[in-house]
Amino acid sequence: MAVMKRRLLLALLAAAAALAAYLAWASLRPPLVPASVVQARPLQRTLVFSARVASASRVELGSTLTGRVEQVAVREGDGVRRGDVLLRLESEELRAALAQALANERQAAARLAGLRSTGRSAVQAGVAQAESVLRAAAADLQRTQDLVARDFLSQARLDEAQRALAVARAQRDSAVAQAGANADGGTDIAQAQAQLALAQAAAAAARTRLEQAQIVAPADARVLLRQAEPGQIVQPGRALLTLALASPVELVGQVDERYLEQLQPGQAATVRADAFPQSPFPARVRQIAPLVDAQRGAVEIKLALPGAAPPFLREDMTLSVEVATGRRERALVLPMDALEGGRDGPGATVRLLRDGRVERRAVKLGLATLDAAEVTEGLAAGDVVLLGGNVAPGARARADLAAGAASRAAGTSQDNAGGAMATAAGR
Repeated sequence: MAVMKRRLLLALLAAAAALAAYLAWASLRPPLVPASVVQARPLQRTLVFSARVASASRVELGSTLTGRVEQVAVREGDGVRRGDVLLRLESEELRAALAQALANERQAAARLAGLRSTGRSAVQAGVAQAESVLRAAAADLQRTQDLVARDFLSQARLDEAQRALAVARAQRDSAVAQAGANADGGTDIAQAQAQLALAQAAAAAARTRLEQAQIVAPADARVLLRQAEPGQIVQPGRALLTLALASPVELVGQVDERYLEQLQPGQAATVRADAFPQSPFPARVRQIAPLVDAQRGAVEIKLALPGAAPPFLREDMTLSVEVATGRRERALVLPMDALEGGRDGPGATVRLLRDGRVERRAVKLGLATLDAAEVTEGLAAGDVVLLGGNVAPGARARADLAAGAASRAAGTSQDNAGGAMATAAGR
């Protein structure tokens, strides 16, 4: 029994000595710090934002008249061709007004034609008759003057002949004036022409009002919204139908102005509809608005589809757009977690692990995403950079590459989720 106790005591003393030796060795061993190896690989920067489907041209149609709806010939979603009747108003009163205007036009035309035919002949006959009477009165005056000079007739008879000549001359002048008025440039013809033009304008106005009693499609389109029903009283200024004119499908999104420098017309994009996330389709940046929305601090971006639009797209459907804003086929890629100092410009530094010791190294950056950046100066492929820890430059340290890889994977997942939830986020 004594021997067994002695052996147990010796074993405990040996274990305690081994533990003390291990603790002493561990306290002198450099700390293990998450790290990453700088490698050359492809790097792509993308920008994610929300967009919606919008036709290039959308119009609202309404009535220019006050009236009661007689018929609505289309439903929401219908495709229509240019000139198709979409809506009709009750038009009996307008048809009656047009018939009256056409009758007035025919009456004015008949009066003008009469003045130019039978009326002109009657006036010319009157002129000839008046000139004949004038010649007879002049001859009678001449005879009367001769007889008065021989004392065969009294002075009273001469005065009567003179009055008759004056009356005949006045009648001739009146007939000539009437003939002039009845000529092509005369006042009667001009007045009749003006009355005819007035009647024609009234008829045209009545015809236009009758045409306005029905609303027709201005171009090939699809009905988006119907806001009128038969029997409804409508007034000018109110939209009754909304159409999306036949045109290429366009995507419209809002991007935070901070990312404006990354965008250019022509950049390729991948689009996913929130309702069909497994069916992505390509698009291309077509236009960047010249103005910034001052209230939201956002810029409107329009994208076009290179081919036919997917059949599941609907007007105003919400989409997620990912635009490739930069790419390097081969770049020295540095995790963003390794950067210290100014990440977006001069002053960026990293802690480099060389021969077991930490040193601070200044670097220059190129293309950058949320989780990685291109190193253009300061590092080489295979360099090990620290991603965390409190090891100061000059101290010893060991690289924990497995922990660094896990940290980078977690950070990338969070960045992607945040980018998808934000209005616009760079990745």
